[in-house]
Amino acid sequence: MLSINNLSYFIGGRALYENASLHIKPKDKIGLVGLNGTGKSTLLKLINGDYQPSSGEIQKAKDCTIGFLNQDLLSYQSEDSILDVALEAFQETLRLQEEIDKVLKQMETDYSDQIIDKLAKLQDQFEANEGYTIKAKAEEVLEGIGFQTADLQRPLKTFSGGWRMRVMLAKLLLEKPSLLMLDEPTNHLDLPSIQWVENYLKTYEGAVVVVSHDQEFLDNCIEKTVEVSHGNLTLYAGNYTFYKEEKKERMEIQQNAYENQQQMIKQTERFIERFRAKATKSNQVQSRVKALERLDRVNEVIDDNIAVNFKFKFSQQSGRDVVTLENVSKAYGDLVILRNSSARIERGDKIALIGANGKGKSTLLRIVDGTEKIEGKREEGYNVIKSFYAQHQLEALNVNNEILQEMNQAGSAKTEQELRNVLGCFLFTNEDVFKKIKVLSGGEKSRVALAKTLISEANFLLLDEPTNHLDMQSVNILIQALEQYEGTFITVSHDRHFIRGVANKIWYIEDQEIKEYLGTYEEYLNWSAKQEAEKAQYASIAKEVILKEVTPKRKEVDQNEANLLKKELKKKQKDLEKLEYEMMDIEEQKGSLEEKMADPDVFSDSQELDKLNRQYQKVIDKEAELTEIWEALVEEIENIEIEIG
Repeated sequence: MLSINNLSYFIGGRALYENASLHIKPKDKIGLVGLNGTGKSTLLKLINGDYQPSSGEIQKAKDCTIGFLNQDLLSYQSEDSILDVALEAFQETLRLQEEIDKVLKQMETDYSDQIIDKLAKLQDQFEANEGYTIKAKAEEVLEGIGFQTADLQRPLKTFSGGWRMRVMLAKLLLEKPSLLMLDEPTNHLDLPSIQWVENYLKTYEGAVVVVSHDQEFLDNCIEKTVEVSHGNLTLYAGNYTFYKEEKKERMEIQQNAYENQQQMIKQTERFIERFRAKATKSNQVQSRVKALERLDRVNEVIDDNIAVNFKFKFSQQSGRDVVTLENVSKAYGDLVILRNSSARIERGDKIALIGANGKGKSTLLRIVDGTEKIEGKREEGYNVIKSFYAQHQLEALNVNNEILQEMNQAGSAKTEQELRNVLGCFLFTNEDVFKKIKVLSGGEKSRVALAKTLISEANFLLLDEPTNHLDMQSVNILIQALEQYEGTFITVSHDRHFIRGVANKIWYIEDQEIKEYLGTYEEYLNWSAKQEAEKAQYASIAKEVILKEVTPKRKEVDQNEANLLKKELKKKQKDLEKLEYEMMDIEEQKGSLEEKMADPDVFSDSQELDKLNRQYQKVIDKEAELTEIWEALVEEIENIEIEIG
């Protein structure tokens, strides 16, 4: 379907890709992985035609259509409702609808065979394109990725960038291109929406290429992994977990080959050095020199997995109780977030606050922080030192500072070498520490802000979506850092890999209350699945009990009442029979009128056609009225039959 052959792409003098090749087949589900800066997003833009290769070629089949979700779409604005923007995916069908509307308008004065034929063809095309279901499809996708029904008629411009990105994702999914390319699609999705997209992509009919830092998302929706590294594209025939295991094996084989080759090179060089001056060995020496020159060198393995060894120093430990909430209520107008809810955070708690967007997670985080007005009581414990990380912290960075300067201003009293060690854990090494904040990418700024949060010597961290804009390596670094953290923290996150790695308690908001599960995320998922199964089982049992209770009562109906019911039933059945004859008559009238209206002679007589149209409309209205009466009568008869038993 799409073939990348000997692709090279240079930025200045640096080769981002050099003679890289990849073949994408129909229905391939590919995850594109690699460190930040290796060129994953650039490759998608090359495939999309936004960039041109320095050399090599990208060939695609004639019928290959491409849909590309990228972060540039955040700036897209429109006065149209989000439903109308999503419906733009069906441009051909919408065009047909416009044509049909024009023809119907024309038929008010023109009833020629040509117009009738044109309308019939357009309607056939519209039906073949499933035009009558496009609105329902658009609503299903928009609601699947988190929009409420009431939101669908709101203009796109009234939503934040993240929500606008969701609309563009919905539009792409509805377009169903033969190659769907998604660059960090989970950045702006909550957990239920991520799971919905996963399920959608699993059954997607076309090919999919995804760039994502969400490891579980990749595991759940891809079947192949392509690693971008050192200018090459390396294919692994499995999901992300398979890739990690397979890469580890390949690295071991490569490292062994490298070490064996290095040993052979040293032996050869010693031979050359030893016998270089001996004329009797000159041929052998020259032969081995040439062999070394021709040797295809095996590269030493560079392990991308950094082991973090943070040493957190607290000037003081907090008391046992960190924050206590009692009978807390919070509402924004009619939107109630919490009602008389209580919770407690104790020293050593590592809490993940999970759930869908709009439930109030960030609001609850601010309540815990003490920066949100509430009804009820919030009490902070003894010696609690807080540090709050959120996306707005990135804007709080001094853009004119160098990274090392910014870290030095965190007030941790660490030495320059200690700060360099911390920055090294967050992938800022050597001269990187002297980069200005203003030249950093979003992901790099996130790493600086997180590093500042972690060295602040706070004994209580509040982290709002800390993994947003981080690549996989950075997420793993953060997990390792928080695993070693001896204080208390609460984090809002939709990254399941991250939550699994750090949480020992789960919080969620349900029925306007803070609910708590004392255990890991994996244990919570198992417990939640059992709860759902028990609810379903209870509902089934309750239904059986109700039926059993109702059945004896039916038998208790006395004979007089039974006789009255039977008479009523007989009357209703006669009414139904009479009504059905009337409906048959209406059906005949309708058929007769349709035949007359189809007569070519009638088209030449506009007055007669207008008269028939009025009669036909009356028949249609009568048919609808009788159908409604018939449905109500059938329901009444069924209820009486149940009562009689």
